[in-house]
Amino acid sequence: MEKPKDLFKKCFDFTLADEVKAQGVYPFFHPIDENEGPVVSFGGRKLVMAGSNNYLGLTSDPRVKASSIAAIEKYGTSCSGSRYMTGTVTLHIELEEQLADFFEKERCLLFSTGYQTGQGIIPTLVQRGEYIVSDRDNHASLVAASIMAQGGGANLVRYNHNNMDDLERVLQKIPDNAGRMIVSDGVFSVSGEIVDLPRLVELAKKYNARIVIDDAHAVGVIGQGGRGTPSEFDLVDDVDLIMGTFSKTFGSLGGYVVGDDKVIDYIKHNASSLIFSASPTPASVAAVLTTLKIIREQPELMARLVSNTDYVRQGLLKAGFKLMPSRTAIVTVLISDQMKTLYFWKRLFEAGVYVNAFIRPGVMPGHEALRTSFMATHEKEHLDKVITEFCTIGKELGVI
Repeated sequence: MEKPKDLFKKCFDFTLADEVKAQGVYPFFHPIDENEGPVVSFGGRKLVMAGSNNYLGLTSDPRVKASSIAAIEKYGTSCSGSRYMTGTVTLHIELEEQLADFFEKERCLLFSTGYQTGQGIIPTLVQRGEYIVSDRDNHASLVAASIMAQGGGANLVRYNHNNMDDLERVLQKIPDNAGRMIVSDGVFSVSGEIVDLPRLVELAKKYNARIVIDDAHAVGVIGQGGRGTPSEFDLVDDVDLIMGTFSKTFGSLGGYVVGDDKVIDYIKHNASSLIFSASPTPASVAAVLTTLKIIREQPELMARLVSNTDYVRQGLLKAGFKLMPSRTAIVTVLISDQMKTLYFWKRLFEAGVYVNAFIRPGVMPGHEALRTSFMATHEKEHLDKVITEFCTIGKELGVI
């Protein structure tokens, strides 16, 4: 009799990470010793951080840190329960009210992580026989949430990335009697590209579809006062639900969704990722309240972020690098070769610049890239360092 297959065989057979480590070009899970915003410490070495999502540089702002400390003093380190039961404190309600006002929607609901937010929205609202219509390049958290909904009987269909003609083709095939939700990133996390929201809204109205926009990489970067993609196109009233995370511009941890009162109330009482998960910690919520206040009061931070990113983008384009199209805080440099991407990353790391390597299977073959992102708090010397090292190493490796 043949021995039954061991479930862990796939684990013992996985050698890719060890092989990359053996070549000295492993780009993941490097622990940061100290984080000062635009400069971080690895093993006692100072590196320019050109790979963080801390877009406005607020994670190390003294006001933000002080508010988190004060919240711990008042509420402790955890709420020790879900929002549904004993885990709601006054800070949660205050932040929900503030965010609803900021995004010009009726109501807001907080989640413990951005990842859980999609899982609270999509499987809760799109049920058996209904349709999720998803951009092929949506963030992995939206994909996971959509697959969860599939498990409950929902239908998942995808359209080609930011291709509104293909979106219409997909929408035309959905039965008229089936509910449908179009789900898209506002700013796509790999490329920094902005969704064609005006055309998406036009199609949603034509085919009676609801819209969810994940604005994780848009808030604080585009839109009036940093309000994100719907605000950028003056389409706030036409987007049903706007969701996002606190782990980027808001300098904290957690997630949120804003929308109509009745829809948010339905999610609040039916989303398993909310009901069965511990609530956001007081320190995390307090940090967001303070960053939101700073965003409202200091619009110059967003202007500086745009200026910094444009400076690097133009510098790299002038040098001959091929960049993914973007006007956001993300500047993605296409290398289009797996090992060359890893060696480029290693050389940058050794030279004092930290970026993110995007390789297979995370991206399609030929789309391997180095993703950089910038902060309002980067100084010109930091930006010049990034451009200089990219140019030097790019020439060495034959990228430019």
